[in-house]
Amino acid sequence: MELNRRQWLKTASLAGGFTLFNGLTGIQSLSAEEIKKFNPRKLENPIRLSSNENPFGPSERVRNAVKKAFDDGCRYPYEYADELAELLAKKHGVSSESIIITGGSTEGLKIAGITFTADGGEIIAAKPTFLAMMQYAEMWGANINWVPVDENYGYDLQEIEKRISSKTKMVFLCNPNNPTSTLLPADTLTDFCSSVSKKTIVFSDEAYYDFIEDPNYPSMIELVKKGENVIVSKTFSKVYGMAGMRIGYLIAKPELAKIIKANVVAMSNVYAIEGAKEALLDTEFYNFSIQKNKEAKQIIYNTLDHLELDYVKSHTNFVFFKSGRNINDLGKDMLAKGVKIGRAFPPFLDHCRISTGTIEEVQLFSKSIISLY
Repeated sequence: MELNRRQWLKTASLAGGFTLFNGLTGIQSLSAEEIKKFNPRKLENPIRLSSNENPFGPSERVRNAVKKAFDDGCRYPYEYADELAELLAKKHGVSSESIIITGGSTEGLKIAGITFTADGGEIIAAKPTFLAMMQYAEMWGANINWVPVDENYGYDLQEIEKRISSKTKMVFLCNPNNPTSTLLPADTLTDFCSSVSKKTIVFSDEAYYDFIEDPNYPSMIELVKKGENVIVSKTFSKVYGMAGMRIGYLIAKPELAKIIKANVVAMSNVYAIEGAKEALLDTEFYNFSIQKNKEAKQIIYNTLDHLELDYVKSHTNFVFFKSGRNINDLGKDMLAKGVKIGRAFPPFLDHCRISTGTIEEVQLFSKSIISLY
């Protein structure tokens, strides 16, 4: 009896060492020199493709900078943070007074949220999106006005703007969005943020900005430079491979930055700050991370195409796809095969977010998910 297409693919891929789904030429194992420079994580059981972490890093240059910084471990980090702020100000074309160093961009989101919305202020945010700001602000008395994403998983900017009222203290944008990986059109984004910032504060979370392939795609830092009521968050966790070191930053006009700085709790530490300084100079690692992320995404795309599962073309280091199965059930089945995938993102309970990893990790993901279909 003739096998149907899906059965054939499953049988062929498992029997053939999964070469069918690589779909890329020129991918080779890393050399000893690349392993030393770029520090790929070792295969674990289970492999964790659930938190959008860079599978490489910190780079050799960053690790060496951190080692040197141990002599300064007896010092408070304030002076070192000021030096990093100067470097970041130069990088982004703003004054150092506009830079706020935080313990990961998550601290920046939380602090900004409660600074402007505690005790009853309203945040308008899409659903689903990255929740750190909203969950923390709610604990301090803020109200969240949720706007569902549209049929293309993108932000419904018209509806968001329509809901702005005197109660609205902040509009939160995660762009590219987590978990949907969608990107707002450049012109629409700029016009929206410029218009809305005249009514309330706009917070633009740009954690995944480095993965956008359009070299001319605007950062909302351009509106900060114009003195508009826009706050931008950046992180060293993603493309720089420093998630465990907890360092990020906010960019806002000096008047807003001064208010936010008064509420910063953790900031960061000497080691992370010195590592971040070196990371900004390590363009080789930066470019390597971008390239490997593209390769890993392509393997995931090819797998989902063969399984005929719909997905969003990603502008991040993860892929959001419609699995057709309840995420809790799929998560258990994948974990049993040694792969940890993303959590549930209501209302898309039949969808899955899978982070990119090393080539070996995404090949194992692909082999595992194919065996379930």
